[in-house]
Amino acid sequence: MGDALWLWVRSEVRETERRVAVVPADARRLVEAGVRVTVEESPRRVFGVEEYAAAGCEVVGAGSWVDAPGGVVVLGLKELPGEPAALRHRHVYFGHAYKGQGGAAELVGRFAAGGGALLDLEYLTDEHGRRLAAFGYWAGYVGAALAVLAARGELEAPLRPTTRAALDESIRAERDPTTALVVGALGRSGRGAVDALAVAGISATAWDVAETAELDKAALLDHDILVNAVLTSTPVPPFVTDADLDRARRRLRVISDVTCDVTSDCNVLPVYDRITDWDEPARGLRRDNPVDVIAIDNLPSLLPREASTAFSADLTPQLLDFDGDPWERARGHFDAAVADLG
Repeated sequence: MGDALWLWVRSEVRETERRVAVVPADARRLVEAGVRVTVEESPRRVFGVEEYAAAGCEVVGAGSWVDAPGGVVVLGLKELPGEPAALRHRHVYFGHAYKGQGGAAELVGRFAAGGGALLDLEYLTDEHGRRLAAFGYWAGYVGAALAVLAARGELEAPLRPTTRAALDESIRAERDPTTALVVGALGRSGRGAVDALAVAGISATAWDVAETAELDKAALLDHDILVNAVLTSTPVPPFVTDADLDRARRRLRVISDVTCDVTSDCNVLPVYDRITDWDEPARGLRRDNPVDVIAIDNLPSLLPREASTAFSADLTPQLLDFDGDPWERARGHFDAAVADLG
């Protein structure tokens, strides 16, 4: 692994973020392999800091990564705080900065100014471009479950973290006549969505690349629920437009956009302009023939223990090989983004 890796697991700044990239059991694996692991205190993380201490990790105060030595690799999941303006460490997290999202240039500029780097977890991939660590399954699972609750008029706000058993109990049915379409059904998120719908007693229509190459718009709009689990890095024709929602004979009444590319040119659902959140999980788009949109960009945090455990199992082998090709590929995306700044 070259020089010994010093991994700094930061606290998350988002109030609704309960997940963590490395769970205590895998932190122990890292420590035993010679990785120095420092974990920040966090009032929200689903795993207590004492569990990390028992695994051999150092415990420090929340937000102290800003003063950590320059060689530290800072590991998180969601957005960084606004300060410092110049970022000097290597950061591993979902930066959402390489597809033209809002604020992307500013974020990349912060790293360029400080001499740091963003190793975006979305771009930690194998040689075929497949993500090596992802929350996709649980994002799809929760996104579909929330869509079922919305379709039944049972979606209550604010949302609260829960367990799979409790979530399943809230949606379980022997048979539900609601019709649901999952687009991107063969991917991680799509498989999770199909599984959740099955628990709810709904046999989902499953579309993937073949079915979206020539989209049957009428068939899409003839479902009660649409779960979008498509991840694309290049713009494609939209699946649903404002004109589609204005159709008099539209059946569609709930859209769960698991992908949440709302500020990107890659957005396949350009019918809404901002994400929803735990306080307002669904937003109505039409007064007549209403349709609700669910577009929460941290869905797996509603099942924080299950989602973190699965993600950590995927990520830990990559951290044990921090000089490996996947990290070089991730670095290449960052370098290209810096070059694009001009």
